[in-house]
Amino acid sequence: MSAALSILIVMVVVTVTLNPGREQFAWFMRLRRPAWLRFERLIPLIWISIYACFYLSALLSWNASRSLGLMAAYLVLLLLVQSYTWVICRSRRLAYGTALGFSGWLWGMALTVWVLSRSGAAAALLIPYLLWSPVGTLVTWQMQRLNR
Repeated sequence: MSAALSILIVMVVVTVTLNPGREQFAWFMRLRRPAWLRFERLIPLIWISIYACFYLSALLSWNASRSLGLMAAYLVLLLLVQSYTWVICRSRRLAYGTALGFSGWLWGMALTVWVLSRSGAAAALLIPYLLWSPVGTLVTWQMQRLNR
């Protein structure tokens, strides 16, 4: 199986597996959001773009290094990112999402530095996540205060 297909299959399996149930997600959607969050309907498109960048970055990294350790690091980042909503919905604790968001950003920074030595393009493709992640973490942190 080609690397491109393997990476895609892993991403789809993780994404499908770590999705909250319908009732759990409905609870999450009923929570109050910060007043400045006027672009919430665009968030799914933002995440689709970020996941496309993850995919291309992982593929470029694999082609540049053939490192299973590096692929494992991408998997950890994917697990951190995808588990955000799943953990919040299962635990009903926004604080866990804030912690996961921050942890994912730190892991993403470390991964970007590691990838940079192998492929500048692959590292650049992680930048959208590094820019968006703090916004999501801030939203979650503010939601904690609005939904006590």
